[in-house]
Amino acid sequence: MNTKSVAPSIDNILKFLHSRNPDLGEIEKDIDLIDSRIIDSLDFIEIVFLIEQATGKEVDLEEVSVDNLRTLQAIEETFFKG
Repeated sequence: MNTKSVAPSIDNILKFLHSRNPDLGEIEKDIDLIDSRIIDSLDFIEIVFLIEQATGKEVDLEEVSVDNLRTLQAIEETFFKG
């Protein structure tokens, strides 16, 4: 598994995705996690929890859209930058 293109702050999310999809291989930052069926609606709760653990901040579900969780790049830009 090659994760050097992904920021260390989302490593736990990558580990989670690979635990759900053991045969997956490398996940590009711009691959649509929903359309490619890497995650489903139940996985959103776990991913939000992992984001909260990594950032130390509560995720306001009223302010987050599906697009914020659609790709690793979107997750990184929304929750781990700035």
